[in-house]
Amino acid sequence: MAVTLTGMSLLAAAASLFVSPAACAVSGGFALLISAIAVFITFRRYRSIGRLNTYLKRINSGDYSLDVRDNTEGELSILKNEIYKVTVMLRERSEQLQQDKTALQNALSDISHQLKTPVTSMFVMTDLLLEPDLPEDKRLTFTDRIRVQLERLSWLVSSLLKLSRLDAKAVSFKRDKVPAARLLEKALAPLRIPAELKSITLEVRDNSASILCDENWTAEAVLNIVKNCVEHTPDNGKILIACTENPLFAQLRIEDSGPGISVGDLPHIFTRFYRGKNAADDSIGIGLAMAATIVQEQSGSIEAGSAVLGGSAFTLRFPK
Repeated sequence: MAVTLTGMSLLAAAASLFVSPAACAVSGGFALLISAIAVFITFRRYRSIGRLNTYLKRINSGDYSLDVRDNTEGELSILKNEIYKVTVMLRERSEQLQQDKTALQNALSDISHQLKTPVTSMFVMTDLLLEPDLPEDKRLTFTDRIRVQLERLSWLVSSLLKLSRLDAKAVSFKRDKVPAARLLEKALAPLRIPAELKSITLEVRDNSASILCDENWTAEAVLNIVKNCVEHTPDNGKILIACTENPLFAQLRIEDSGPGISVGDLPHIFTRFYRGKNAADDSIGIGLAMAATIVQEQSGSIEAGSAVLGGSAFTLRFPK
C-alpha cells in the first residue's frame, strides 16, 4: 500500500510539473501527506487487529477475563463489541459445562455408592449360602434378603433410567384431561400391599376432579410421593389424598401421619440423592427428585410442608 500511494504521489507531482513548478511542489506535498496519513491509519488498524488476534488466542486457551469493548466509531469497534459478546457467551457456557461436569461427578459417586451397598450385601449372603452346614431357616432368610436387595437394585436402575430420560429432555409429555380417580388408582395400585403390611390406611377424598397432564408420568410422580409417605408412616398410620380444582389449576394434596419433615430438610427435600434427617436406612433419595422433575416439566409446581395429620404434606398443582 505504501509503495502504491508513493507511486501515485510521484505521478501526480510529475503531471503537475507541466503546469508549473509551484503546482508540482504543492501537489507533491499534498500527495505525500495523504500517503503518510493513509499509512499511519493502516498501521493503527493492523496494530488493533494484532491485539485482537492476541485476545482471541487467550480466549482459545480458556482466559475469558479480558474486556475489548470499544465505544469509538468504526468497523473495528463494532467487531470488538461483537467479539466481546461472543466471549461472554463462551464464558457462561464454560461455567455451565463445569457445573454440569461437577453435578455428573457427584451423581456418579452417589450412584456407585447406592449400587455398591446392596451388591456387597448380596456377595456376603451368597458366601454364607454356600456353607454346607447352614441351617435351613437361615438359608431361607438369606435368600429372602437377597431377593429384597435385587428388588431394590431393580427399582434403582429403573429410576435412574427414567431420570436420565428426563434430564436428556427425551420425554414428550402429553396434555390429556385425566380423571383424578383413574390417575390415583394407577398410582396407588403398587402400594396397597406395602401399606397393608404396615396397617396404613390409604384414604382418597374429592377425586372427582380432572387433571391436565400426562397420565403415565404423573402417576409415576404420585407413586413416588406416596411411596415416600408409606416408608415414613409408622404402623397403623394414615395417608390422606385429596384432589380439588378451581378455574386456574387442579391440586393434589398428599398428607401422612409420619414424623414430618424437619425445617432444615425442607429446602433440599427435592434435591437428587438428598437424604433427610428422618430418612430410612435404605433410602436412596431420588423418588421425590423424580416426582418434582415430572411435575415441573409439565409446567406444574410441587411443595412440601407440614400436614394437618402431623406428618408431611405434598401439594401438586397442574395449570389448566
